Amino acid sequence: MVSYKELGLVNSIDIFKKAMAGHYAIPAYNFNNMEQLQAIIQACVETKSPVILQVSNGARNYANKYLLRNMARGAVEYAHELGCDIPIVLHLDHGSSYEMCVDCIENGFSSVMIDGSALPYDENVALTKKVCEYAHSRKDYVTVEGELGVLAGVEDEVSAEASHYTKPEEVQDFVKKTGVDSLAISIGTSHGRCKFTPEQCTRTPDGVLIPPPLAFDILEEIEKKLPGFPIVLHGSSSVPIKYVREIEKFGGKIPDSVGIPEDQLRKAAKSAVCKINIDSDGRLAMTAAIRRVLAENPGEFDPRKYLGPARDELKNMYAEKNKNVLGSAGHALD
Repeated sequence: MVSYKELGLVNSIDIFKKAMAGHYAIPAYNFNNMEQLQAIIQACVETKSPVILQVSNGARNYANKYLLRNMARGAVEYAHELGCDIPIVLHLDHGSSYEMCVDCIENGFSSVMIDGSALPYDENVALTKKVCEYAHSRKDYVTVEGELGVLAGVEDEVSAEASHYTKPEEVQDFVKKTGVDSLAISIGTSHGRCKFTPEQCTRTPDGVLIPPPLAFDILEEIEKKLPGFPIVLHGSSSVPIKYVREIEKFGGKIPDSVGIPEDQLRKAAKSAVCKINIDSDGRLAMTAAIRRVLAENPGEFDPRKYLGPARDELKNMYAEKNKNVLGSAGHALD
């Protein structure tokens, strides 16, 4: 059994308070391997941003939970070596069971999400409460994120055909009964690279899909019901058209890719939304860079020669997100 404090990690309580007071959002970036982790830490040290390292169940299966735990320890030491001891949270993304959350907590995670959003309301409450009771009873308090509302789309092992907006009339009761530290809501974001169907979007003359706006009216109602409470947005990749076109230029086929406009994410980050999850953008940036290297150097077989440029592209993208979308740059030492 390992405490996150032994790894040099923090939970999300203080960084969320500071984010809400400063009207910015903490980046929550998913990672599966060393290059992704290097890019995240480099970008967040460079921009002096706090960060949440997110690990899905798929990532745990891919990378091994013991390696991930020590990668998180290494991330803390790497940030120190780079010259800035930024706050780092290790968070389970979309935990599907009580047992999974307990296993993560016992292996050094400082925060977990229990996703009971697809369950009937009372079952979601009971499951979320059970996780909170265990996480909060620890000597080193582990923070818990719950979810109300269902996001459409597919990403990693999370899948739903249709979205259901969060009902503002349920949020007070849910938070009170469960004891969650933050709440993920559904206001129109979606998992994966195709967050909306073409029929839901308008199309510009050059073929770019423009998605419908997020339901900020629902967000405002939730803020009124839960003043000062940390809100989370999942499925918030913007799916940059430059990466989509780069991938397709070098042989990829990812039609109808569309994400959340960055101006809407900026608006959300100035509200009670203090954590914004970004995964697909990292996958697209990495894939675009790898495809370019291999297309321009067809004889290349050294993984460092294509994973290195992919890591650099990721780092640049994350730094831009921190500075120009989430507003978290410069707040690591608040």
